[in-house]
Amino acid sequence: MNISEVLMEIYKSLYTYFGPQNWWPADTPFEVCVGAILTQNANWKNVKRAIENLKKENLLDPFKIYKLSLEKLTQLIKPTGFYNVKAKRLKNFVKFLVEKYQGELDALFSKGLYEARKELFSIKGLGKETVDSILLYAGNFPIFIVDAYTYRILNRHLLIPEETTYDEIQALFMENLPHDPKLFNEFHALLVACGKNFCKKKEPLCNLCPLNYLHTTKHVILE
Repeated sequence: MNISEVLMEIYKSLYTYFGPQNWWPADTPFEVCVGAILTQNANWKNVKRAIENLKKENLLDPFKIYKLSLEKLTQLIKPTGFYNVKAKRLKNFVKFLVEKYQGELDALFSKGLYEARKELFSIKGLGKETVDSILLYAGNFPIFIVDAYTYRILNRHLLIPEETTYDEIQALFMENLPHDPKLFNEFHALLVACGKNFCKKKEPLCNLCPLNYLHTTKHVILE
């Protein structure tokens, strides 16, 4: 099989096992952005609690968070952990959005994928995974998100070497799959599901994994 076929086989196997993941769980694109920032090093259940805290106070709005004190914001997002750092990152994001785009995500996204990505990278504290999550799930751009689960699954199945970078893994998907936001959305979510349920950091459940057949294929698709 060539690279495209290997990747699509992985996708089909995971989709058959897990079914549609319905990501990203949010009511608005701005809520997606907030979740993407808060979910760094956090369990989604705790992120959801923090977002519910903001909703209860009617604060899930760029202008309201912009005006909110850092201390108050810190308390509201406390369930996510690393809340002091995350409060500053969220503040940096809304400051950028309000002051440059009048709080309008559509105005940012109208710049196009690569210009919007460049601008988001200029915000202190936003890394590649967070920025690409915002672009895919809030902006509906065809960009593939790479996370620890993606790396772990591909590496353990001998599909990439250990030293492979974020950009190299992202290029692997984007150069060998159709540029379809729905496909990238579902594929990323399915890899997360596989990582959480089977390809765990410690004590992986390889024999039960829907990708266990890959152990016998030994395709190294990045060298």
